[in-house]
Amino acid sequence: MIFLKFFIQLLVVSGIIYFVSGRLIGSNINFIRRILSVVISVTLTSFVYWYTYLRHTDFLYESMMQTVTEVSTLIWIGSMLLISMLLYLVFELFDPSGIRARDHRNGQKNLFMRLRSYWRQQKRLRQVLRIAVTNGVVQTIKYARQRENEKELAVALRVTLEQCGGIFIKFGQVLSTRKELFSPIFIDELERLQDSVKPLPSEQVTQILEESLPKPMNELFASFQMEPIAAASIGQVHKARLKNFDEVVVKLLRPEVKGIMRDDLDILEEFANWLSNKSTWAESLGFRELAKGFADGLREEIHLDIEARNTLQVTNALAKSDYKVRIPKIYTEYCNENIIVMEYVRGKSVANAAVEFSRFECDRKQFARTVLYSFFEQMLLSGIFHADPHPGNIHIDETDGTPILLDFGAVGRLGATQQEGLKLFLMGISLNDSCILYDGLTLLVENAGHADRAKMEQAIDQILLKISYVDRIPTEELIHALFTVVRDFGLAFYPAVGLALRSLVTLDGTLRVIDPSFDIFTEAKDFSTAYMRASFLKPFKEPLAAKERLQEELSTLIPTLRKMPRRVDQLIQRIESGKIILHHDVFSDEDNARFITNLFSRFVLLLVGITFGIISVALLAISQFIHDTYAIYLNTAAYLGLFLCAILLVRLSIQALRSMK
Repeated sequence: MIFLKFFIQLLVVSGIIYFVSGRLIGSNINFIRRILSVVISVTLTSFVYWYTYLRHTDFLYESMMQTVTEVSTLIWIGSMLLISMLLYLVFELFDPSGIRARDHRNGQKNLFMRLRSYWRQQKRLRQVLRIAVTNGVVQTIKYARQRENEKELAVALRVTLEQCGGIFIKFGQVLSTRKELFSPIFIDELERLQDSVKPLPSEQVTQILEESLPKPMNELFASFQMEPIAAASIGQVHKARLKNFDEVVVKLLRPEVKGIMRDDLDILEEFANWLSNKSTWAESLGFRELAKGFADGLREEIHLDIEARNTLQVTNALAKSDYKVRIPKIYTEYCNENIIVMEYVRGKSVANAAVEFSRFECDRKQFARTVLYSFFEQMLLSGIFHADPHPGNIHIDETDGTPILLDFGAVGRLGATQQEGLKLFLMGISLNDSCILYDGLTLLVENAGHADRAKMEQAIDQILLKISYVDRIPTEELIHALFTVVRDFGLAFYPAVGLALRSLVTLDGTLRVIDPSFDIFTEAKDFSTAYMRASFLKPFKEPLAAKERLQEELSTLIPTLRKMPRRVDQLIQRIESGKIILHHDVFSDEDNARFITNLFSRFVLLLVGITFGIISVALLAISQFIHDTYAIYLNTAAYLGLFLCAILLVRLSIQALRSMK
C-alpha cells in the first residue's frame, strides 16, 4: 500500500514535469520524444536520488509532498525537469528528418490510439527501409552519378518499390512519367512496374453501390455489369445502363484504400526523407518534394466527388472553345466521394486507334493539333487543365473521330500571373529569345528577385543554342534543362507551374504517339500567333461586347484619372522643395518583420539566461567568504539562477535546431 501511494505520487510529479517541460520547450512538440524524455529523466533521477539519499531514510513512511520542501527533493524535481529538456534536445539533434507536421486529426485521437498508430507506422517503415537496404539502394546510391552504376541503382529502386507494394508501386509508375528529371535508364526500369490488382467480388460491389447511391440499384439501373472493365489500386470501373437507357460507367472507390492511404502515404514520405538524407543525388532531384506532391495529389484523388467537380469545371471552361473535344457527362445526382456515374463514351486509346484513324480518314496532325490547342486553352485562358494527358486518357471517338478526354482525378490550376508567365515562356522558346524566356520564368518561380538576371540569361542562352537548328525541339530535354537551371540558381517553380510543365512533357509524348513528326513548340508558336490575331480582331467582330467591356474598364479608371493632375502637381512641388526621400522599410515585409522579431526575442532570452548565469556564479563566489546563515541563502539563490540559466539555454538550443531544419 505504501509503495502504491509512493508510485502514484511519482506519477503525479511525472505529469507535472511532462506539462511544464512542454510549456518550456515551446510549440511543435513531438509527442513520442516528449514521453520518452520524461520517462528516462524520471527513471534516472529517481534511481540516483534513491541511491544517494532515500535509501538511508524512512521515506516510505512520509509523503513525498510532505518532504517536497526539503532541498534534496527540490533538487530532484528540478533535475527531472532539466534532464527531460536536455534529452528532448538530444532527440532533436539526432533526428535528421526534422519536425514533420502530423495529420491534424492525430490531435483528436486518444493516447492509446496515437501510440498504436505510431507503432504500426514505425513497424511498416522499418520493413520498407529493410527492403531498401537488402536490395542495395544504400550501396549503389553513392555512385548514382556514374553511368555504369545508374543501371544498378535503377534496378534497386524499382525492385524496392515493387516489393513494398501498394502505394509504392503507384509512386514508381508516376516517377516513370518524369522524363524531365530521370535519365532513360531509370524511366525504362520504372516503366516495368506493374500493379496486379484483383477485382472486388460481386457481393462487395453490390454493398458499396447500395451504401453510396441515393436509391436502391434496381431503381436506378436497368442493367449493371458486375465484371469490371478496368481495375486499379484505387478503384474499379463498371459498365451499366440507367432506367432512361443512357449508357454509363460507374467508378467505385475500393473500401480499404483510405486506410492504406492513411498509413502508407506517411511511410512513403518518411522513405523519401530517408533517401534524400542519404544522397545528394536524391536531394538534387527533389525526391522528397516528389513524394510529397504525389501524396497530396493522391489524397485528393481518393475523393471521387473532387474528380466529378474537376470534370464539370473543365467541361464548362471549354464550352465555347473552337477546338472541340468531348468530355463525358457527369450524373452529379448519383456522385459522392465513393462513386462517380458518368456517360459511357465509345472510344479507343490513341495508342491503339490506327483502325479508327483510317476509317474516318482522320488527319493525325490535325487531330493532335486539336488536342494541343485545347490544352493550351485550358492552361493559358481558363487556368484549369487536365494534368495527366497520357495516351490512356486521350481517346478517339468511334462514332465521329472526335478527341475524348478522360479521367480528371488530377487537374492543375494556374492563376492569371502564372498564365501570363507560361505564355511568355512558350513565346520565348518559339522566338529563341532568352530575354522573353527569362521574363516568363520570373513569373513562374518563387523568390524570383534573388536571381541574377545576366547570369541566368546566359544559362538560358546556352540551352536555346543546344536546341537551335534542329527539325524538332526535344521537349523532355528542354524542360529538364530548364528545371536544372532554375534549381541551380536557388529558385523553384510554383507547384502548379511544375505540374503544368510536367503535363506538357506527358502531352508531348502522347501527341507523338498520334503523329511522330509533331512538334509541340512549333505548334505553340502558331497558336500564339492565332491567339494574338483573334484578340486584336475581337473588338471588330463583336463591337457591342467590346463597347460594354470598354465602358466597364473606363468606369474603374475615371476616378483614378481625375486624381492624376492633382497628384502630379503635388509630386512636382515636393521635388522642387527637396522633400522627396526614397527609403525602404525592412519591416514593411511581413517575413522580414517576423524574422527580426523572432531573432530579437531569442536574443533577449539569451541575454537573460547569460545574466542569470553571471549573477549566479558571482553569488557562489561571494558565498565562499561568508560563513553564517546568509551563505545558505546565497547558495540557494545561485543554484536557482544556474537552473534558470540552463532552462533558457536549452529552450534556445531547441528553437535554433528547429530553425536550421
